[in-house]
Amino acid sequence: MGETAAWTRVDDGRHALDLLTASYRRHRFTRHSHATYAIGVVTCGEEEFHYRGELRRAGVGSLAILEPGEPHDGQAARPDGWAYRVLYPSEGMLFDGRERAGFREPIVTDPRSVHLVRAAHEELTAGVDPLAAHSRLVWAFEAVIQRHGDLRPSPGGPRASDAAATRKVAEIRDRLLADLRCAPSLRELAAGVELSPFHMLRVFREATGFPPHAWLVLERVCHARHLLAAGRSPAEVAGATGFADQAHLTRWFKRVTGVTPAAFRNSVQDAARQPA
Repeated sequence: MGETAAWTRVDDGRHALDLLTASYRRHRFTRHSHATYAIGVVTCGEEEFHYRGELRRAGVGSLAILEPGEPHDGQAARPDGWAYRVLYPSEGMLFDGRERAGFREPIVTDPRSVHLVRAAHEELTAGVDPLAAHSRLVWAFEAVIQRHGDLRPSPGGPRASDAAATRKVAEIRDRLLADLRCAPSLRELAAGVELSPFHMLRVFREATGFPPHAWLVLERVCHARHLLAAGRSPAEVAGATGFADQAHLTRWFKRVTGVTPAAFRNSVQDAARQPA
């Protein structure tokens, strides 16, 4: 591992979030604190740092949760260094209207939370699908709070009645389908049906079996099939259906249909040319 560090900043419409992707061998962080939370996963090696009067160690599979204003340092615990991904959410972004929680331990071993935090970080830094990335971020924060915060798990707020939930899901679908090329943000979707992002995600997934970003990708693939069957090129179809590029379309199209867009288009066109 070399000495590398890259910062990314994303915005969900209300809050800015900084993300760090880094690896260190010799670097030592001086004693400092953050104005935000620091939630990170070690992806290689092991880090050690002093926090609340104790020396802590975080290795692969560990989740670190540091609170605002808490002094700490940081260095490699082993000669080969460490690599990690860290999210720096503000209190408002992390709790998003929930009662504030304290965190019992700064280092926890929790494969589910580690997976969710890392997946959200990777999606956000890739920047390919903001709706999917911010959805994963909401699930990650919910897991961290409920599994490791000082609050008892709660059902996440009052449930909408069946009729109201059906109406809200229909409104979300309409909003997503209004323009396949430009997905609304997670916060815009939630505000449009007067729900918190977490509650909106839960209501939508209970009704459809998918979170909004996954449901939208499937709709994009469905529309892409119609355009390809009509003779449009994969590159044209990617732009018309909201995929980042042709490679992005190809990955999802093959996952859903088992063939590439070009193979699908060619097979449909060849069939159409066959004599009756």
